[in-house]
Amino acid sequence: MSTGQPRSEEFQPFGLPVGSVRGILSLMICSFFWILLLVPWETPPTAPLAHFFLLTLVFLSFASDPFQDIRATAIFPLVMRVLFVGGSIAVVVYVGFKDPARLGHQLTPSIHELPEWPVLLGCLAGGFGTSLILRSILGRTNPFFYSIRAWIGVIAFFLLFAETIFQFAILPKLSDKPSIQAMQVWEGILIASVAAYFGSRA
Repeated sequence: MSTGQPRSEEFQPFGLPVGSVRGILSLMICSFFWILLLVPWETPPTAPLAHFFLLTLVFLSFASDPFQDIRATAIFPLVMRVLFVGGSIAVVVYVGFKDPARLGHQLTPSIHELPEWPVLLGCLAGGFGTSLILRSILGRTNPFFYSIRAWIGVIAFFLLFAETIFQFAILPKLSDKPSIQAMQVWEGILIASVAAYFGSRA
């Protein structure tokens, strides 16, 4: 039975307050959509299907956890939540008011990507579930698990950063676009990595 006391002995990734890394990753996921919608593209691209799966992880940033007393004194996670929630609402409202047709077009994945959803869903569930199982085996307060969790967070951060650079700065300039299969592998790795971190903190 829970005593209501915060488990302060659990080491948090990078020494940040509880929820900070998830907040940063959520902000990166949401900012992808901000860039997509706010840049005045000559030919507006549509959001990749994989990013809608990533978006589902953002909702996990609101999941409750047993560190209520710690959370109450931590400002940074709250700031992150205000940024990615408030920023997303502001961008959608602005674009929806200025050009509602563009909003609908860009937030509708390409029909050619729809057959990929079972694989992407499997990567999401696989990454999330693997971390849950690993945490159950090693224990939440195991030092080795701390190291694994921290490295997963670093990898997820850099993969999200690389994805943003690739989609907006590199891919539009490529004359020979990557194959659907190659993109599916890359997006699967991206989803599994980010989901793994969220799973390790669930």
